[in-house]
Order: sequence, then structure tokens, then C-alpha cells
Amino acid sequence: MPDYIIVGGGSAGCILAARLSEDPEVSVVLLEAGPPDTDRYIHLPVGFFKMTSGPLIWGYDTAPGKAIDGRTMVYPQARVLGGGSSINAQVFTRGCPQDYDGWVADAGCAGWSYADVLPYFVRSEGNDTFADPQHGIDGPLGVSSGAPHPLTRIFVKAAQQAGLPFRADFNAGEQAGAGFYQTTTRRGKRSSTAVAYLKPALGRSNLMLRTDAMVSRVVVENGRAIGVDIIANGRTELLRAEREVIVTAGAIGSPKLLMLSGIGPAAHLNQHGIKVVHDAEGVGQNLHDHMDVDVVAELNGPHGIDRYKKKRWQAVAGLEYALFGKGPVASNIVEAGGFWWGDRAEKTPDIQFHFLPGAGVEEGIGSVPSGNGCTLNSYHVRPRSRGSVTLKSADLRDAPVIDPNPFAERYDLERAIDGIEISREILSQQAFAKYISREHLPGAAMQSRAALEVFAREHGRSAYHPVGTCRMGGDAESVVDPELRVRGLQGLRVCDSSVMPSIVSSNTNAAVVMIAEKAADLISGRKAPAA
Repeated sequence: MPDYIIVGGGSAGCILAARLSEDPEVSVVLLEAGPPDTDRYIHLPVGFFKMTSGPLIWGYDTAPGKAIDGRTMVYPQARVLGGGSSINAQVFTRGCPQDYDGWVADAGCAGWSYADVLPYFVRSEGNDTFADPQHGIDGPLGVSSGAPHPLTRIFVKAAQQAGLPFRADFNAGEQAGAGFYQTTTRRGKRSSTAVAYLKPALGRSNLMLRTDAMVSRVVVENGRAIGVDIIANGRTELLRAEREVIVTAGAIGSPKLLMLSGIGPAAHLNQHGIKVVHDAEGVGQNLHDHMDVDVVAELNGPHGIDRYKKKRWQAVAGLEYALFGKGPVASNIVEAGGFWWGDRAEKTPDIQFHFLPGAGVEEGIGSVPSGNGCTLNSYHVRPRSRGSVTLKSADLRDAPVIDPNPFAERYDLERAIDGIEISREILSQQAFAKYISREHLPGAAMQSRAALEVFAREHGRSAYHPVGTCRMGGDAESVVDPELRVRGLQGLRVCDSSVMPSIVSSNTNAAVVMIAEKAADLISGRKAPAA
């Protein structure tokens, strides 16, 4: 019987399995519903553009959004070892110190201030450029500075012309400005948590990995989680845990599993004929996400990466990568961006930008007529709108009902419009004059804020950063306490993006890595690393 069962081999689960199994006196089983991370596109940084569709995601769509004219959105969630860290765009940003301080001040999450969590960021990081108190240089997670595309360099110059100062490091306590993103890559390959943490640990006799293992419920007896039911070879098998069950299935998967296990809002569970094991109203609530809006420009020549959609250029890029480990294949495409203000009353920037020297790179974003374009997307980093994850039925095979409820708060929509206007200003600067022929989206006809509101409602999409559905807090209504223990039960924790009480002001994967690193110490009883 293992000491710990970890449900979900994603960004957090791989870290927990590796860290907990460092103690040879404990045994760990890691269960992942998807396959191993053997798809070659996972490990090529450029391959992320293939990851938002295909067999390595759950295939979710959102519920029709009331404030986006009843549209549904594709909602890629990883179904593969490494989880989001195996399919994301590898942009490495932590958010603002104020985000974590807010978890303490606003949500009562003692022990989660920026000063508290910084040692975990540092411990995780193997940075190839920065070596200072904000960064680690010998941690498992590869963090690299790339060789940006020439058009990406033009973007950074244009952003400065538009008034955004150059920012050399977005992870040193200040984010305001534009610059080049570091990425979770190492020596030209993706550094997922499966690669960085799990694989070096798999030789340990006290760690077992099972892929293609679907967990149907957490089993609770007398108020304590004693194991999980897994479906293997068409049969249900009870796998018992001596100490704890740790759920790391993400902001969609974790609340779904808890509710299927009878842990969630009693009325909702009764509606689906599920026996209530523990009435927890917060499970599945507080879903929020970043809402991307893309501004796409048409280039007057092959200045970007769109040429590599042609077979002959793909062959050239492949040869360059094979010989030197460099070139377009070694790029995550999203090489630069920035943070700036839409609402100047905010203490820290509230809009984030990502520049791509191509068009039609991500799922659902079309190209331009000439075939050569560039994309500047933006989103409001601290959305006020809240949605939910609920069950469609008691059948494990049914996708949950995912309703991020985007733009439900008018404030979020106004910030989206600000993001479009700032993106346009950047793309209209002199630095881009020799390269851009016209704006493709939203297009010259859409100039007023009213017109841009229509555009945002019609074209806004998820940035794939769902959080909050098993909210951590110091209050009795939170799903988990500041030690990530599910309130009202013993032997059960949730340790992934779902515990964030509020989203961080950036991409979310670095924060998930930190959460898992800290969770490993909380579970094992080890002292926090020195600051």
C-alpha cells in the first residue's frame, strides 16, 4: 500500500511525485489519465501550436457565454503526462509580488506571501541568464533566454516607441514594460515538469507511475480519504493510500473528481443522484481565466515565421535544428510581450501582451489573405468575472459543464478594449512601418470603443489559464485551507491551479510549479528553503 496517491500527472503532480519520493521511507503512486509524453511535438518548443488540438487534450468546450453573445469557446486542457507544462507556450512569468501578498491579505492564506513563496520559485528554477536573489540557477526547471526572431525585436522597439519602457526581466518584482520572455526550455527543448522533475526520479523503487489510469472517485470512509477507485482494463480497482490522497488534476479535473466522489455542493450532487459524502459549496465555484483578444496585422512580405508553413521551409528549419539545436524549431514563437496599464488607478499593470511573428498559429485564430502576418494579443490580468465547473451527469465519461462566464463584469470588457487600443498603438509605431501593410483584425472600420466592444465579444477567447475552483483560504467556506487540506475531511489535499484564490497577473504555470514545490514541504513536514 503506497503512502501517497497522486491523482493527475500534470504540472503539479509530476513535481509532487518527484519531491515526495526523495524520502526513501515513503512510497508514492502517480496516476495520469493520459498517455506518456512520447509525442515528439511536445519536446520541440515550436510544437505548442499543435498542442491546442488533437489527441493530447480532453476536447472540452465551454458553455455558451452570456456576455459573449452565446458563443462557446474551445478549452484545451492537457491529457498527457506533464499536463499543461507539456502543451503550453512555455512563457515563464510569475506575476507580481502583490498577487501573493493579496492571497494573504484578502483570502487569509497565511504562509503564501511573496516573501514566503519566493524561496520555492528560486528552488525550482535553473535559469541560464539571471543569477540573483530572485532567481535560481541549479533547480530542475529549465528557464532560458532565447534568440528572438528579427520581427520580435521590432515589436520590442515599437513598444518602447509607444511608451512602454524596456524590461529585461519580468520576474524580478516589477513587470511594467516590454521585453523578451524567458521560456521553460533547456538546450532547445521543452522543460516540462515531466522532463525536469519526474523522469530523473522514475528510477526510484519507491515511486510508481501509471499512465492511462482513469480515476473514477476518491474513496472516503469515516471522514477520511483512504484511496481511489481506478478503471483499469474495463474493471474498477480500489487503490489504497496509507497517508494521503493528493488531487492534482487541474482547475477543471480536480473539482470534477471531487464532485463525482460526493465532495461538493450537496444540492448539485443530489441533482445528479450522487451520494453526498461531504457538503462543500465552494467546489467548482470561483472559476476565472484570462480572456485573450488578438489584433492581427498583415505583413507586406515574408518577414515573419509564416513561411515555415510551407514544406520546403519546414525542411530547412528541421535541418537547422538537427544540426545546431537552433532556429524556428527551438522557438516557442511567443518570444516577447509586455505588461501595461489599462486602468491607471491600478497599482500594478493590468494588461499583458504576447507578440507572435506569425498569424493563425493558435487554434481558432485564422491567418491573413497574403499568408504573412503577425499577432499581438492581450488580456486583462486580474479579471473580476467568476464562473463555475459543474457536472453534466454522474457519468465519469461526460465532460463537465465549464462556464468561465467571461466579461460578465463590465470592468473586464473595458480592460479588453484598452488592450486592443494599446496593441494598435504599438503596431502603428515607426518601427513597424516597413513591415506592416494593414490591420487585418479588428480592421480599419472598427475604431470606436463601441465597435471594439463588439469585436471583443465576438473574438475573445480563453488564454488557457483556468484557476480557482477549489479555492484556498482562511475562511470556513474555502475548499482547502492554507496547507491545501480539504476542509472537513482527513487525508485529502488539492495541490494545483484550482487552489489559487485569485489568478496571478501573468501566465500561470510558474505559479503552479511554486504551489507544488511548497505543497511537497507542507505534506512531508520539511522546513521551507532559506530565503
